[in-house]
Amino acid sequence: MGSDSAAFDAAHDLLIRCGAAALPHPGGTLLAHLGRVTSRLAAWNARPDLRLAGLCHAFYGTDGFAGSLLPLERRGELAAAIGAEAEELVHFYASCDREFSYAGLTRHDGLFRDRFTDRAFLPTARQRADFAELTAANELDLAAVDPEFRERWGGELLELFTRWRPLLSEAAAEDVRGLLARDGEERAPSRAGSGQVRSAPGSCHASSPGESSSNSVASRA
Repeated sequence: MGSDSAAFDAAHDLLIRCGAAALPHPGGTLLAHLGRVTSRLAAWNARPDLRLAGLCHAFYGTDGFAGSLLPLERRGELAAAIGAEAEELVHFYASCDREFSYAGLTRHDGLFRDRFTDRAFLPTARQRADFAELTAANELDLAAVDPEFRERWGGELLELFTRWRPLLSEAAAEDVRGLLARDGEERAPSRAGSGQVRSAPGSCHASSPGESSSNSVASRA
């Protein structure tokens, strides 16, 4: 427990040094958003490495946000702060080519494309589940703090997470239903076979909502 606490402290210090507390973000600052994502994962009983990845998931940017707090050449600094497993999770999350990867995430033979290297590969079952859980925590935080975002993108996010239900914890799935289902009613995905919906702007950078990619829901971090 002591080492876990030290890792969270080290991550927080690195985020401060990299400017996360000064970046505006829906609900306050980027740092505040990252803290809320971490708290949501903790409420879902996520293991420490996944919670650390939640706190640090904006470090290398994402498919929805080209900016980053650290360049990939400095991955060692983040690994030294939070440990190798948590840093690998951060890198895996950041590396996702979402338009390519989202549709097949629930399939054991679904390929995942690394946008940094353009390499496609089969992720492990744990990587798939961790990616889905972290994505849900990230998007649900934005939906919780930004009613306009929830109104505009909530239905399509609900479709996405309904398709990803086999990968989500029960606690995450309940949170999805509670925040995104309208009138207490789950809506069946309209394109369940395709894995594709229009893009939501996502949640981890200082720009205003509105960016999108053509086919898959893609968060800002």
